[in-house]
Amino acid sequence: MNPNVRPESMARITNFELANAFIDEQVKAVREQVGDKKVLLALSGGVDSSVVAALLIKAIGKQLVCVHVNHGLMRKNESEGVITMFKDGLDANLIYVDATDHFLGLLAGVSDPERKRKIIGKEFITVFAEEARKLEGISFLAQGTIYPDILESQKAAEGKKAVKSHHNVGGLPEDLNFELVEPIKLLFKDEVRVVGEALGLPHAMVYRQPFPGPGLGVRCLGAITRDRLEALREADAILREEFDKCGLAEKVWQYFIAVPDIKSVGVKDESRYEGWPAIIRAVNTTDAMSATIEEIPYEILHKITYRITHEVEGINRVLMDLTPKPIGTIEWE
Repeated sequence: MNPNVRPESMARITNFELANAFIDEQVKAVREQVGDKKVLLALSGGVDSSVVAALLIKAIGKQLVCVHVNHGLMRKNESEGVITMFKDGLDANLIYVDATDHFLGLLAGVSDPERKRKIIGKEFITVFAEEARKLEGISFLAQGTIYPDILESQKAAEGKKAVKSHHNVGGLPEDLNFELVEPIKLLFKDEVRVVGEALGLPHAMVYRQPFPGPGLGVRCLGAITRDRLEALREADAILREEFDKCGLAEKVWQYFIAVPDIKSVGVKDESRYEGWPAIIRAVNTTDAMSATIEEIPYEILHKITYRITHEVEGINRVLMDLTPKPIGTIEWE
């Protein structure tokens, strides 16, 4: 049996009974696989890595070592939230690395989406490997791989064009010959959330907005600049704040801002003003393989538009992306 193929007999995890059965199964499997050895996990703070962290803490406790790498492409206050949540809340072994300058330096002038993803992935591996070498007794590497990642990545192996490359910690140097621990690799995103709640993770953590491994790097479209990246970060924070206020945060599966590398003419303080557009993307899905568009009331869109164009330096228009998946992917890059 191929361990990367979900068995047809595997029931969809939709309730705590099925989730707890899965957790018990994986706790046993992890303990058998790991024994008394240490496990290293790249903890982004997203749903997948958070659930893996909670599951492994339940299975092996302090044998798990988490590393959070801030690549400078996180959402506003994201890294601070990860530190507070896991170090204080879950008492995890957590190492924090600020590698902002490394990443942004390598990404300067790079506009191709796949090149950006590969640079971010490669640099992440470099930084992560440096931290791994500082640690003693690490034998295993845990990853938050889920089933849609496997399905999409397998297309390339079958001679089909993959939609995009996925950002996990594959390709580590040969001297870091870790065995993989991937306890949720056969689950879809909705199942991961059910398992997370069954593990006792806070609702806000489990239903945290999905966030790609390359972070805002694939939402700051084209070549990344620090000023446009900061404008994107602030505009995205406003969108999330307003969705929280009006109840859409619980209703919409994924919502974010993308800012392309183009400018249009506007008027500010009675003068010509060139700025970037902020593009709102809000979609609903159960498995991330297809997605529909959330219809946002105009009064909410007007408020978001006003705040972004008046509070964020460099943005003078707000647009709405109405494209479902397929034909558009959830992310722009």
